[in-house]
Amino acid sequence: MADPLQLLSQRFAEAFAALAGSAVDPAVRPSEHADAQVNGALSVAKALSRPPRDVANDVLGRLGDVSDMCETVEVAGPGFVNVVFAADFLNDQLRIALSDERLGVQAAPTSETVVVDFSAPNVAKEMHVGHLRSTVIGDALVRMHEFVGNRVIRENHIGDWGTPFGMLIEHLLDLGEARATEEFSVGDLDGFYKEARKKFEADDIFKERSRMRVVALQAGEEETLRMWRVLVAESTKYFNRIYRQLDVLLTDDDLMGESTYNDLLPVVVERLRSGGHLRQSDGADVMFLNGFTNRENEPLPLIIRKGDGGYNYATTDLACVIDRVERLGVDRMWYVVGAPQAQHLQMVEAATRAAGWLPATVEMRHVAFGNVLGSDRKMLKSRSGESVKLSALLDEAVERARAAVREKNPDLEAAAQDEIARMVGIGAVKYADLSTDRVKDYIFDWDRMLSFDGNTAPYLQYAHARICSIFRRADVARDSLAATLPSISAKEERTLVLGLLQFDSAVRDTIDKASPHRLCTYLYEVATAFTGFYENCPVLKSAEPVRSSRLVLCDATARVLRTGLGLLGIDAPEAM
Repeated sequence: MADPLQLLSQRFAEAFAALAGSAVDPAVRPSEHADAQVNGALSVAKALSRPPRDVANDVLGRLGDVSDMCETVEVAGPGFVNVVFAADFLNDQLRIALSDERLGVQAAPTSETVVVDFSAPNVAKEMHVGHLRSTVIGDALVRMHEFVGNRVIRENHIGDWGTPFGMLIEHLLDLGEARATEEFSVGDLDGFYKEARKKFEADDIFKERSRMRVVALQAGEEETLRMWRVLVAESTKYFNRIYRQLDVLLTDDDLMGESTYNDLLPVVVERLRSGGHLRQSDGADVMFLNGFTNRENEPLPLIIRKGDGGYNYATTDLACVIDRVERLGVDRMWYVVGAPQAQHLQMVEAATRAAGWLPATVEMRHVAFGNVLGSDRKMLKSRSGESVKLSALLDEAVERARAAVREKNPDLEAAAQDEIARMVGIGAVKYADLSTDRVKDYIFDWDRMLSFDGNTAPYLQYAHARICSIFRRADVARDSLAATLPSISAKEERTLVLGLLQFDSAVRDTIDKASPHRLCTYLYEVATAFTGFYENCPVLKSAEPVRSSRLVLCDATARVLRTGLGLLGIDAPEAM
């Protein structure tokens, strides 16, 4: 099974190529006047200096017999080709899709190994709303790659190494491990970090102790490493609570902190030096890469090792590339990181390609994203002016959802209300983020994201729940319809089926562009098409065989909605 528009495009592409002598995009699009419209004749006519209608008719003459999929194919307007698909063809394609557990979404042509680098909180610091986008976008892309059969390696590149750990370990010693562990257990990582920083800035003795502790840490002194492990372990417990609350796939097995690459850092320097890529600048080892300059148009250095012998973030990122290419054998590396890191990642890619570590066949992709803003269009902050803690935001989402669910369905038992509130609240936060073009900023708006109208998670979740209620009222098991052949007659049925059959294209387009909002838009269009179908095509009141046929369409819609929401990491309740 494939998207009918894609199948049509393949047929027309051959006819256009035969006429133009080269590949041509037929530009097949949905149409208000037919099931599809082919617009390619306009561009070809311009290239050939011929009237578009003549070109369109010429293409139809080369098209061959398409009666197996088309009911009518007609030239219209200034040179468009309007196409109406044959009902039997649509019925058959839907039947094939429903017999497939992936609902017609095609597997990747060849399974690729894909590393997705996302979330990346810092040890001894709480996750804030700024971590939301990386975490949910990365999780959705992981789910989609796995869905089409790629081997996905999740890497949570946490900040667990460097000079701040000197002061953190010393503060841990001052507090005592028991008290520090207690603070971590109640999620007060920020308080712990701020106290350590305050002492570091105010107390010269503490500052010197911290510096000496960094030396001990980097030298591998066992007791210092043990205390460092305590900090990492307690922080990881906190991260895991957030990940469970947010319902993302990350586990301890996915942790790849900065410390993981420590032994590789000298190797990076030596390999760059032996390859003739390092230069000296103010005592530091740097790389100067073509095309990168500062504001004064001077060459911009990528610092590999500082003048004091310490390594930089770039060194760790270069080590990551070596590890992922040479140990993991990746085909793609996707970095789900904020837009401000664009130049840094571009320089890392340029450096690894110049060094010969990153083959041309391996993709390094920055999946950039914008910021979460408050109603004032500034970075979202709490009332105290600090970054909003992610755990508090998710708790509030569930509480607000509980009130909305209680208002919509007050007869639900308390336990059911709690579970649905969790699905709706967490789903609303994730969908509001994912449904926004990731490269753009978006305004965090509780009323909009929890609304049961519009392009929101509650709207899609309610559409799914409403379909489930149809089957409860019909007293029909959905799997009993497996052998029922759908029949399409009404306009709204046709619109819905055409939408359902585009699931494959929507998923593949989303992966290709690494943009979850495209799948969100598709699911919203399907839910909207279902509403039009349900309001104009009676289901339970229709006589057989129409009743069963329309129940098949209901089942197909529910399956697409549930599967699509699942690819976004969002639950689909069966009652709301």
